[in-house]
Amino acid sequence: MFYMDMIFSIVCLLLLVICVLVGVAFLTLLE
Repeated sequence: MFYMDMIFSIVCLLLLVICVLVGVAFLTLLE
């Protein structure tokens, strides 16, 4: 169960990083 929780946390972190990168790329494209 601990490994599943760790994997879930890593996936959430990856999703957050991807969202931030997409947002930054979108802002740079708008300017």
